[in-house]
Amino acid sequence: MLMQNIETEPLIEGVKSQANISARLERLPMTKQVFWARNIIGAATFFDGYTVIAIAYAMPVLAKEWNLTPTQIGMLLSSGYIGQLFGAVFFGWLAERIGRMKVLTFTILLFVAMDIACLFASGAAAMMAFRFLQGIGTGGEVPVASAYVNELISSKKRGRFFLLYEVMFLLGLVGAGIIGYLLVPIYGWKAMFAVGLVPATLLIPLRFFLFESPRWLASKGRLDEADRIVTRLENSALKTGKKLAPPVEVPQIQAQKSTQGWRELFRGMYFKRSMVIWSMWFGAYMVANGLITWLPTLYRQHFNLSLDTSLAYGFITSAGGVVAAVICALLIDKIGRRRWYIGALFLAAVPLSCLALTGATTPLQILMLAGLGYALVQTVTFSLYLYSAELYPTRLRALGTGLGSAWLRLGSAAGPLVVGLAVSGAGVHYVFGVFAAVLVVTGCITALFAIETKGRILEELSP
Repeated sequence: MLMQNIETEPLIEGVKSQANISARLERLPMTKQVFWARNIIGAATFFDGYTVIAIAYAMPVLAKEWNLTPTQIGMLLSSGYIGQLFGAVFFGWLAERIGRMKVLTFTILLFVAMDIACLFASGAAAMMAFRFLQGIGTGGEVPVASAYVNELISSKKRGRFFLLYEVMFLLGLVGAGIIGYLLVPIYGWKAMFAVGLVPATLLIPLRFFLFESPRWLASKGRLDEADRIVTRLENSALKTGKKLAPPVEVPQIQAQKSTQGWRELFRGMYFKRSMVIWSMWFGAYMVANGLITWLPTLYRQHFNLSLDTSLAYGFITSAGGVVAAVICALLIDKIGRRRWYIGALFLAAVPLSCLALTGATTPLQILMLAGLGYALVQTVTFSLYLYSAELYPTRLRALGTGLGSAWLRLGSAAGPLVVGLAVSGAGVHYVFGVFAAVLVVTGCITALFAIETKGRILEELSP
């Protein structure tokens, strides 16, 4: 009789509370609403990935058209990442106060508007300004979206579910590579930004099919709203013939009522977690984005390859990163986050060290070894949103992920600047040596201090 009531009357399972909402989400199978919520947010993340890297494929043309120096190229590539830093911190903070959906809507509109503005940039200064403002939008969208998607799914399926969503970001990178290869040689750099508007305009109306995060609503005491959403998800599962097990509440949730705000990130168990994840964000993204944004221009200017060949090599590197990321998404729930990160960081340093020691003398050598290193690092970078969201409680998840990803932006901004300075003053192969050293240091920090999170309930990990 008890099971019959559970399957047909999900509302009477217990007193509505944050613990009850979480427990009911934990026992839910994949529902149609959650599946499409992930895909719609994934469409925004695809466009984010596209806009982040679009400038790299426009740069070989812009560098000649605007007579840019290596330092100017580095500044132009970095301007968007600096904007992303501010967006990640501010919108992560705002999402904890007004909700995930309101912030996501505004950030999407912002980076779409700035994509239009980039089409009318008349020089490096204007492009830097537009990319900075666009970065504020993209920097805010990704961490908030990551917190939202993580909060929808149970612990047993969280790794694969989230990382298959996060692959959309990498597909955006590949999409930019395809457009760059096919259209930039014919239509010029503006093609990169014009094509990027197509998925964005389709995305805006889809936003209205989404619902607010029940975990966030419950954490704010809006239990009736959270209950209505979870009940709708439960009824959707029951209509498909699936059975729901009794919800098992995590007792710690009831007692956690923090008023420390952002200060809690630097106290107790969360202090060490913040330091570790910030190191991982900075080191991994400095290398990954330093490589992927610089390589097409390196092939074009240093080795004098044709524009088509330079863009094709850049696309091959991006595609290799997607393949590695999909493999990571399918295996990370079995292998574990910590073990995967340690192995990928140390292994990625090997081919980059080889390039540093051998002098990086041919473009094919760079394509193969730098591509392998990038693919390994990419499995870390694209899954850090998953890991960050697992390290913080609901009351801090968007803010903690946003602050962590701010170090992503610092690392991403530092990468092109390091490249520009090293190429101007020392030589190409020194860049790979610096990147290899960064990966080794990041791997050591991860091995010493990172915790394992696979298969554990969010509220159990972060009370």
